[in-house]
Amino acid sequence: MGVSIREKYGDWFKQLGEFSVAAAKIDATNVYQKANPKTKALMDVLVGENMAEGSRLEGKENFRAFLDAVKAGKKALILMEHYSNTDLPALIYLLQHDLGEEGRDLADRIVAIAGMKLNEDDPMVRAFAEGFTRVVIYPTRSLTKNEENAQSEEERIAEEKKARSINLAAMRAMDECKRKGEVILVFPSGTRYRPGHPETKRGLKEIDSYLRMFDVMILVTINGSCLSIDMEHPNDMLADIVDPAVQIITASPVLDCKSFRKDFLETLPADHPDPKQAVIDEVMRRFDVQHEEIERLKKSV
Repeated sequence: MGVSIREKYGDWFKQLGEFSVAAAKIDATNVYQKANPKTKALMDVLVGENMAEGSRLEGKENFRAFLDAVKAGKKALILMEHYSNTDLPALIYLLQHDLGEEGRDLADRIVAIAGMKLNEDDPMVRAFAEGFTRVVIYPTRSLTKNEENAQSEEERIAEEKKARSINLAAMRAMDECKRKGEVILVFPSGTRYRPGHPETKRGLKEIDSYLRMFDVMILVTINGSCLSIDMEHPNDMLADIVDPAVQIITASPVLDCKSFRKDFLETLPADHPDPKQAVIDEVMRRFDVQHEEIERLKKSV
C-alpha cells in the first residue's frame, strides 16, 4: 500500500504554489484555462515515476484514426472512464511517450471539462489541475448541493444565476475549442468511481447533449491507476494514495456521435421513460465491456 500525495509529494507544494497562476474563484470570465507548463512538468514526473513496466496505450490505431478525423475538421469528443485524479495526466503522458509525434499532437489538442472544485477547494489541488487545459463548469451535482444548503431563497436564486452564467460561458468556450481543432474530453460519470458506491459510476444524463454537439468520439477506458481514493477521507484529494501500477489506457474505434445516438434510440420502446439516460447507460455499458476485455488480456499474458 502506498502513501498519500501529501506525504509523498509534500516537498513540491511550495514550488507548486509559486508556479500556480490559475484563478481561485471561477466566473464567466475565466472558464477557459490554458495548461500551465510549469505545473505540468511536475505532474509528468509524478505520473512517470508511478507507471510500472507494461504501462501502455491499447488501440493505438484508434487514437490515430481519431486524430485524422480531427485534422479533417470533425468536432471531436473523448468520453473517458474516471477512477482517479491522474486519469487525464496518465492519458496525456502515454500519448506523448507511447504514440510518437501523432500522440503529442493529439495530447496538445485535448481540453478537459472540469468542475469548479478543482480550482476552488484547495490551492495545491488547483496547482496540480492547472497543468492541463480545461473548460471549467458548474456541475449539476454541485448546484443541487449548494441549493439545498442555501440559507434563503435569494441565496438559492443567486446560485442558480451564477451556475447559468458560468455554464453559458463554458458552452461558448467549447464552441471556440471546436473551431480551433481542439478535442473535448469529458468524464461521463462526473466523478471518480468509489469502490462499493456503484452510483458514482453511473453516467450523467447531461452527457447526451454532448453527443448532439460533436461529430465523432472515442470511448477511453483505464485499467490500473497509480492513485486511489482514501475512502476514510474521500473528499480530501491530497489524501489520495499513491501506489505504482501498470496502467493501460485503451481507445475504442472512432464512433459517429449522431449515428451512435440515433441507432441506439431506435432500439428503445417508444414509451421509454428516460431515453437520454438510456443513451449514456449504453456508453457506460460499453466502457465495462472494453475494460473487462483488457482485464482478460492482462491475465492471459
